[in-house]
Amino acid sequence: MEFLNYAFMQRALLAAVLVGVTAPAIGIFLVQRRQPLMGDGIGHVAMTGVGLGFLLNASPVWMATAVSVLGSVLMELIRWYGRTRGDIALAMLFYGGMAGGVMFVNIAPGGSNANLTSYLFGSLSTVSPSDVNAIMVLAAFVVVVTLGLRRQLFAVGQDEEFARVTGLPVRALNLLTAVTAAVTVTVAMRVVGLILVSALMVMPVAAAQQLTRSFAATFAVAVALGITVTISGTITSFYQDVPPGATIVLLTIAAFVALTAAAAPLARRRARAAAAARPAGDPAECSIPAGRAAGDGVGV
Repeated sequence: MEFLNYAFMQRALLAAVLVGVTAPAIGIFLVQRRQPLMGDGIGHVAMTGVGLGFLLNASPVWMATAVSVLGSVLMELIRWYGRTRGDIALAMLFYGGMAGGVMFVNIAPGGSNANLTSYLFGSLSTVSPSDVNAIMVLAAFVVVVTLGLRRQLFAVGQDEEFARVTGLPVRALNLLTAVTAAVTVTVAMRVVGLILVSALMVMPVAAAQQLTRSFAATFAVAVALGITVTISGTITSFYQDVPPGATIVLLTIAAFVALTAAAAPLARRRARAAAAARPAGDPAECSIPAGRAAGDGVGV
């Protein structure tokens, strides 16, 4: 527990826990909407906010939040109205965000590309008390949205047309999902980095899906896994002097591989149980899967 004697590690661990909760919490809705790389695109746009923070001598975290929220809204508008030119517009937005960040940092007084490194790949020693305060406020917003509106967000992600027929404000909820993803990116950038944050939003969810069969269980396992890998990666980074973002992502991938291997025999047992419970002579396509228990349904 030597690492707890250092103030910067206390701040880094607190930030890591908040990242471990928020990234998978919004990531599960992005995976459901088949937009797993949205976090990567927002991370590119957020670089402009970081650069503006250096240029204007303002908080890079808050500037990145403002710019990434604006970028996420533009991404949703492009998705709605872009039609055939949508991919080109998104590419311009992503790469323009990267270029803007590099440019603004370099023209800032005393600025250089080295200033971007901790935001691109994460850094333990540069997490300041003001960063922690900003991360706590932003993380609270993400948790309130993802838990308080989980049923509505799930319904929209599952079937937009059906959600619209039931009276849900589909466009407003899609915008809220995009904005929440943008906030999550800025929450995670001090620990994981803008380049790697998308992996932490997607991989814990993908790993949890190997074992779980309901939305609620996937949500819980993904968040638990997110907290585990962020804390483990932060501590490993302290002792081994390796980049925290890369360490956390590699641990997440290792967890995915391990859970996938563990899920294979579980899937075979479920298949055998379903086959044994099927009435004799019943065609497989007409039988009711007996292996699904009452608690295996989609729970939110």
